[in-house]
Amino acid sequence: MGQRIATTISPAGTRIGYAVTGSGPPLVYVSGWLGHLELSWALPAERAYYEALADGRTLIRYDKPGCGLSERTSPEAPRPGPYSIDQELDALRAVITATGVKRFDLMGASLGAAVAATWAAQQPATVSRLVLYGGWVYGPDLAAAQIQRHVLGLVEQHWGLATDLLTDVFAPDADAATRAAFARYQRDAASAQTACAMLELAYRVDVRDILPQISAPTLAVHRDRDRAAPIGQGRRLADGIPQARFEAIPGRSHLPYVGDAQPLTRAIRRFLGLPARHRGAAPTLTARQREVAALIAEGCTNRQIGERLGIAERSAEAHVERIRYRMDFRSRAQIAAWYVATGGPN
Repeated sequence: MGQRIATTISPAGTRIGYAVTGSGPPLVYVSGWLGHLELSWALPAERAYYEALADGRTLIRYDKPGCGLSERTSPEAPRPGPYSIDQELDALRAVITATGVKRFDLMGASLGAAVAATWAAQQPATVSRLVLYGGWVYGPDLAAAQIQRHVLGLVEQHWGLATDLLTDVFAPDADAATRAAFARYQRDAASAQTACAMLELAYRVDVRDILPQISAPTLAVHRDRDRAAPIGQGRRLADGIPQARFEAIPGRSHLPYVGDAQPLTRAIRRFLGLPARHRGAAPTLTARQREVAALIAEGCTNRQIGERLGIAERSAEAHVERIRYRMDFRSRAQIAAWYVATGGPN
């Protein structure tokens, strides 16, 4: 299953990157924390999660402003002003317009749950069904004010160290390779300034007043020991929406694709009226291709790969192209991210 990447311009003039995967009725996905369309496709667990959602649906997802393939700000630029739900809605509106979908199923994960809920309340004619995963009603309740200030300060001043801390919070069930890949993924997805602005929005979220306005049938699903967003917040989401039901699934990780993702994807597919999915084999590389991937992860050029492996530069280039085709990758960065996430040398 491949993904098709394109860009559009939001009403505010910001370039937004989006990806389309699968076929069938549209499912628009609003992510939570920082994202990168290309690198997320390179992480086997995250890719498998999106493929499970796209089986029988046209999955539409996008990078938030300042993240991934969407318009980025320079790390040296002054810190942007407060990030807002309106900016999130602006990006979502741009992608919906670009893809031409009129009525669709809508899913929001983590911070994206507040965005999706707000859209469903404001644009009820567009949403057939609503799925909210790992969301919360009121951001100030996520953690004590002192802890929020500490985390924000760490993200702004020590982004590298902060990614390790946030990986512990978001993905306690991840293996060592996935943890290393996700920590690096966060740093590659956005600057410290953007990450801090988005985290501040997470702590400011307040959707208490808009929940009763949502008319779409809604599933609020939450892991029972989520370390980032307590399960009580998920129950409050469901309690506040007239046609909502709540489903708890086992697990500690906030990231939907870390840990056992199958109970989550099964619950979502069941709610959307899709049959159970039998997961196919993930794409793999030959031993030689893994050697090439390892050298790409080290930052080697095709010429250097050829010298290290004792082959011609053109042969090295051919190996790289075959890897990209086999894995549905567009860049060397994706190959490097995949290699780190799969644990390096076998």
